[in-house]
Amino acid sequence: MPDRRAVVRHTHTGKPSALYSMLEPRALLEMALLPASLPLLLQAPRGDGHPVLLLPGFMADEKSLIALKLFLQSKGYEVHTWGLGRNLGFRSKHASALPQKIRYLHHVAGRKVSLVGWSLGGVFSLYGAESTLDCVRSVITLGSPVSVDAGGSQSPPAIRALYRLVSHRLGPAAHVMQPRAKTLREQRRLQVPTSCLYSLGDGVVPPQEATIDGDPAIHENIQVPGSHLGLGFNGIVLAIVADRLAQPEGAWQPFRPQGLLGRVWRATSGSSQVGQVSAAA
Repeated sequence: MPDRRAVVRHTHTGKPSALYSMLEPRALLEMALLPASLPLLLQAPRGDGHPVLLLPGFMADEKSLIALKLFLQSKGYEVHTWGLGRNLGFRSKHASALPQKIRYLHHVAGRKVSLVGWSLGGVFSLYGAESTLDCVRSVITLGSPVSVDAGGSQSPPAIRALYRLVSHRLGPAAHVMQPRAKTLREQRRLQVPTSCLYSLGDGVVPPQEATIDGDPAIHENIQVPGSHLGLGFNGIVLAIVADRLAQPEGAWQPFRPQGLLGRVWRATSGSSQVGQVSAAA
């Protein structure tokens, strides 16, 4: 039987470790090591061909999603990227364009769409899913700030300053959806299978913000190793994403890795229990 303990946010408080923030360039090493994950990726389950929409992180564009896109295509999915260029933060165009994109993919494929968002792209995923629940099969976030408390983001000051510099200079018109997204991150949990992948080594988004409190029947937090900037090129992350997307529609179960993925995940994530849904550590 699946573990049904409450899904809870990680107990970390405050900012990410300053050491991890300084070591974020190790993402380049993680990218270089991706070929070493080939045995793990080859064993990942094939999908059923349903559409998957990928959303990039802040300051990134579709090119940052190339590893995810190629890998998921090799597993049989109909993979799409958001088509809105570089992610420069909340913009008025996203309020209508993203839900329209999800509805369009659902209409064309005749099947529900899974959303995979990296960093800020995960917040976009939740926003898009909120108004298109009838079209969404599942949501997977990678190091995304999905649970920002009333005190505000605990990301490093340099990251917050960059966001203000890039986004806030355009004024309130650029943030038409921000109040709604803020409410979503702080209070609301969508009634759709949601997997939040987070890393204790993330130097950008602290674990308490990258995890959620939720219903173990449809929500989960999964600890992974690695940096924030390397999540989309991390072989373990890619294998977990494939595992989650392969869950049968209407029969979703919490993460319980078996075989090679289970052994590698337990050895590298620090998680001692397969099927662990509580994020407290």
